[in-house]
Amino acid sequence: MAHQEEVGIIEKLVNINRIAKVVKGGKRLRFSALVVVGDGKGSVGVGTGKAGEVAQAIQKAGIAARKDMTVVCLSRTTIPHTIQTRFTGAEVLLKPAVPGTGVVAGKSVRAVLQAAGVKDVLTKSLGSPNPINLVKATKLALTQLRDPKETVARRKGLLVSENNAYQN
Repeated sequence: MAHQEEVGIIEKLVNINRIAKVVKGGKRLRFSALVVVGDGKGSVGVGTGKAGEVAQAIQKAGIAARKDMTVVCLSRTTIPHTIQTRFTGAEVLLKPAVPGTGVVAGKSVRAVLQAAGVKDVLTKSLGSPNPINLVKATKLALTQLRDPKETVARRKGLLVSENNAYQN
């Protein structure tokens, strides 16, 4: 399920969970939603929401995802380099691919990559299949990507780092 509310913002529903709390009178049902938001140009956010109704849970998750949006480094239609990250039990491996390959990924990882605007990438999901952890591991991997030219310039001392105002 993908729909656009704001101009250029892509919102994808990744997962809905039914949560049953057993109380004295029986079971109290609630719903948990996982939503990924992106602009398709290098910004992506992940959010979860819980509510008594599915629509409210999705709305809360969308608001949380918009607050969580961060900019990621892309290289044309793919990612700049191979990266492997771990978030709790889920581990994700992302590899750059040649144009025309497409997004070779599972449902959870694909949602994050498409929302970020990645069009060609190879992925492998290792460890836990939990969609929440997979989505967070993928977002973590995307935020850790760096442009190789910028990294080389920083190592040579041509760029000023964020932490150090003065550098030789």
